[in-house]
Parts: sequence; structure tokens; C-alpha cells
Amino acid sequence: MAKYVGAIDQGTTSTRFMIFDHDGHEVARHQLEHEQIMPEAGWVEHDPHEIWEATQDVVQTAMGRAGITADDLAAIGITNQRETTVVWDRRTGEPYYNAIVWQDTRTDRIASALERDGHADLICRRSGLPPAPYFAGGKLQWILENVDGVRADADAGHAIFGTIDTWLIWWLTGGPDDGLHMTDVTNASRTMLMDLETLAWDDELLAIFDVPRSMLPEIRSSSEVYGSTEAEGPFSGEVRIAGDLGDQHAALVGQVCFEPGQLKNTYGTGNFLVLNTGTEIVRSTHGLLTTVAYQLGDAPAVYALEGSIAVTGSAIQWLRDQLGIIRAAGDSEALAASVDDNGGVSFVPAFSGLFAPYWRSDARGVIAGLSRYNTGAHVARAALEAICYQSRDVVDAMVADADLDLQILRVDGGVTANELCMQIQADVLGVPVSRPVVAETTALGSAYAAGLAVGFWASTDELVANWNESRRWESTSTQEQRDAGHAQWKKAVERTMGWVEVD
Repeated sequence: MAKYVGAIDQGTTSTRFMIFDHDGHEVARHQLEHEQIMPEAGWVEHDPHEIWEATQDVVQTAMGRAGITADDLAAIGITNQRETTVVWDRRTGEPYYNAIVWQDTRTDRIASALERDGHADLICRRSGLPPAPYFAGGKLQWILENVDGVRADADAGHAIFGTIDTWLIWWLTGGPDDGLHMTDVTNASRTMLMDLETLAWDDELLAIFDVPRSMLPEIRSSSEVYGSTEAEGPFSGEVRIAGDLGDQHAALVGQVCFEPGQLKNTYGTGNFLVLNTGTEIVRSTHGLLTTVAYQLGDAPAVYALEGSIAVTGSAIQWLRDQLGIIRAAGDSEALAASVDDNGGVSFVPAFSGLFAPYWRSDARGVIAGLSRYNTGAHVARAALEAICYQSRDVVDAMVADADLDLQILRVDGGVTANELCMQIQADVLGVPVSRPVVAETTALGSAYAAGLAVGFWASTDELVANWNESRRWESTSTQEQRDAGHAQWKKAVERTMGWVEVD
């Protein structure tokens, strides 16, 4: 009898494979970073082949560390950086262009044109998303319009589109030899091309973006048996692929937020707050996204409000790689803790514009309030505060949209290892912050989806029983302190706006 479930977690900066037992405990993992390709200001790309090669490597290494074979895996799930867009030739598996990453802003003119031409209301009503460079539909349109040969091959049925989950599932199940071309409802809901109510590709939206339907993958639920891996693939055997969720949706499942009103915040390259709204579609009036949270098999889809923040953990990487004030991301905590406060400095890392709740593609990063008194330690502390204040802006929008009475914030992701950052978060919000034992809930959530589909877990009740708290941070701030700090932050946010011209 198979004893484990695996999860491929393909993220913005790295790919990992994790193996979990029935109690949701980690058995083994392996992780590899991949190159961030930035050919122009605001452009961010990945090499799809590098991601596929890394996926094969991490699977083989993690299984070797665990000492298991394909027969020991009941199923695998896949979770992925969501809006990142790939177009490839179904005959060869060769991408026509690098993957365009969700952070990329080259499609800001496409988004502006959609607004100018009066399409914004229809797109938002049907898809739950505002026209923005963030989402996959504009990236796909850009490839069709700017990469030689793609339009002709798309019309001929050769060029196909997918987010990274689609790309990996296609290769895992055979690639050019009848590989499955599919995605799930959560990833499809991030394209601006799917109708939230019907959970199907929408003809009017396809016409607006001039996308041939033949390019698009089949939309499936987030938890069902889609197919099996190729015997000669990285698993060296047939393993059922039974879970597929965009990364933030997977984290919601991994945090077992199955009840309406439950909220989680994932701290990674960016921050993503997702609020379960049940089977009801809640339309935001405060700059949030309406999205599909998950769909488990034949059950009705569950919806969510989401606040997406583009740059949080990657701002710490920027301190390391561009400014050179720390040697490793983990050094940011000690450096920031060496000063008592930010020394009047605010850092708004709007490197690719501002996402929720502002949606300003004309914004760019700002470090404000500098004096000769300030040091790199103040900048490091301001960077941690930026992670927390951006999250507060989204929480405030959720409180307004959903009449949310926030009692506790569940957190996960790599940045939660930074205990100073989590204490700042509790102080900025004025509520406790809770981290689970398994902080990498993105991988765990996709494993849960796969395991539910094959009966490895009988119900979500078993998953809820698996959840355990590792650490809790209580707020130590006063309301006066919170209000003063947030007011300073908002002044800095205002100074990011209108920095670049958007046609």
C-alpha cells in the first residue's frame, strides 16, 4: 500500500519536490533555484526548459533521499506560480518564447488599452479580475502579437498555451507523445479568459484578447485523477497526477481554511492574502480580486477574495543581490534588529508597480525619509515593515469588502522564518499571527488535493486534524502606534505613483 503523497511546487524563484506522510509531516524534499531573466526594465522571464529540467532533478533527488519508488506514492499534486505564461509547439515541446512571469509589466499598454476601449467592466464582471499586466491573458496576447510565427501556428492548431502547471503536466504525461493539455479552475481563473460562474473559457473574453480557443487547455477541478506519469519519466514509474492548484490556492488548502471567513497570508516572492468566501462570488469594491479558491472533485467551486502583493520576499533578495547590504536573505533579521526602529525611513518596493489594493502600473519603488543618520540597518528594517504594511493595506480592504472581523492571521511561506518580521506583522495589524508546523503549506495543499482524489485522506476533516500551530506572535503595539506607523507608510506609497508614463 502506498504510504506517501508527493507535491511538485514550482515557484517564481525555485522548484521543489516534497513528500508527505498521512499525518501531513514532511518526509523529504529537494529544491533548486532557476534563473531570473530580465532583458529590459520591467520584463521578467524564465526558461521553460530549465524549469522542466529542475523539476526532474528535484523529484529524483527527493525520492532518493526518502528511499522510495513510484510504488510508494499514492499520487502527486502540482502547484505553481500562477499567471506565468508559456506558449509552445505541441509537435515538439519547443517554447516559442521564454515564459513571461507574473511580475512582468510589458503588457501595461495592453491593460491600459482594455480600459480605454471600454472592456474593463466586462472583464472584471466575467473573470473577477481587473485589466492588469499581472494576469496571463495579456501576456498571451503579447506573445501572439510580437513573436514571429506564433499567430500562424496558433491558427493551425500547433501553438498551445499554458501556465506552468499545464507545461509540467504536459511533459509528465508524455509531452509531444499525447501529453495531457489541461489546467485547473484556480489557474484558469487567473487568465482574464474564464467565466467565474460557468468555470469555462468565455467566447467574449477570448475575442477581446484575440486568442484562438484551440490554444487553451482543458479546465478540470483541483482534485481528481487526471492521468499518470510516464514510466520513463522522473518518477521511473507510473504515478497518478491527482491535484492541481495555483500556489496561493494550494496554500489556502494547506492551511485548511475550508470555512467561509478563514484567511491566510503566504509570504514568498510576493505576499498573497486569500479569504475563503464559500460558494458565493463576492465582488470587491476595494481593489481585491475575486477568484476561485479551489474545487474538490465534483463538489461546487469555492470562491475567495484575494489581495496580491508583487514584491515582499523578493525585496529582501534585492537588498542582497542589488544593494549588497546582506550576504544571505536570513541576515536581514539580525541587521534590522540592530536598530530599535526604522529611523524615519519607509521603503515601498513597487518595482513592477503596485498590486492590490492600488493597481497602479505607473508606480515604482521608493525609499523615503532618508537622512545622514540612516544606515543599511534602517533600510533593512523598513523592508521588513514594507512586507507587513502592504499586508495591512490588503487586510483593510478585506475588512471593508467582506465585513471581516479579523481575530487571527494564519501565515506561511519562507519569510515566516523571520521572527522579527512576524512580530512586526502582529504589531502592524494588532492581532495575533499564527504559523503552522508545516510552514510550506503551498506544497502541502497540493499534496492534500491529490490525496483526497485517490482516497489517501477520506475527507477534509482529516486534514483539519493534521493542522498544528508551531509559533504565535502576539501584538505589543498600541492603537496610536499603529495609526502613526501606517500614516507614515501611506505618505511613502503616495510618492511611488505616477513615476512612469503608461500609454
